[in-house]
Amino acid sequence: MSEFANTRQSEIAQLLAGAVQMGVALSEAQAGKLLDYLDLLQKWNKAYNLTAVRERSAMLTQHLLDSLAIVPHLPPGDLLDVGSGGGLPGIPLAIVQPERSMTLIDTVGKKVAFLKQAAMTLGLKNLNAVSDRIESWALPANQAGGFALITARAYATLATLTGQTRRLLAEKGGWYAMKGVFPDAELAELPSDVAIKAVIPLRVPDLGAERHLVVMVPTAPNLKTH
Repeated sequence: MSEFANTRQSEIAQLLAGAVQMGVALSEAQAGKLLDYLDLLQKWNKAYNLTAVRERSAMLTQHLLDSLAIVPHLPPGDLLDVGSGGGLPGIPLAIVQPERSMTLIDTVGKKVAFLKQAAMTLGLKNLNAVSDRIESWALPANQAGGFALITARAYATLATLTGQTRRLLAEKGGWYAMKGVFPDAELAELPSDVAIKAVIPLRVPDLGAERHLVVMVPTAPNLKTH
C-alpha cells in the first residue's frame, strides 16, 4: 500500500473514531468524502485564503470533527449556514446529512465560488451556495416559510447573528451558534425577544480547547414575563 493510501486510511480511522466519541453516525464512504472536501479546501486555500489553519492534521480536528460535533444536537429541518466562508460547518453537515436541505451564504464572492465548486465536485445535491449580505438577502420563493435552523461558526456576536437573521427563521425555528469559551458577555447582550434554550459543551476529540453550542429561540411577540 502506498504512503498516500496509508495516510488516508489513518485519517478515515481518525474521523470514524472521533465520530463514535461524539455520537455521530458516520460511514466510511462519508469519511472519505469529508477528506475529499479537505483536499479541495487545501488546494483552494493556497489562492483564496479560505482558512488560517494550514496543517492538515489540525484541519481534520479543528474543521471536520469540530463541525460534526453539533450533529447530535440538530433537529430536522432546512438549514441556513451564515458566514459559511470555506464551508464550515455547512459542507461537513451536508455530507453526513444528505437528507437535509442546506443553504450556505457568505458575502465574499470567491469563497462562494469555492462552495459551489465543492458542492459540484462532491455531488452534494442538498447544498445551495449564495453570495450576498445576510442583512439584505431575500428569502427564495421555495423557502418562503423561513429556515428551521440557522447555524453560524466564527461569525459575529450572538446579538448580531439573531438580529440579522430573525426574519429568515421559521416560526418554530432556532439558532445554533458555535462558540469557543462560554460566551458570558455575548449571552448578556442578547435582546429580550431572544431566549437561550441551551448552552451545550462540545467535546471535540484531540482539540484541546473549549467549544460550546449556543441554542437560541425567538420569544413570542406577546410573551409576558413576570
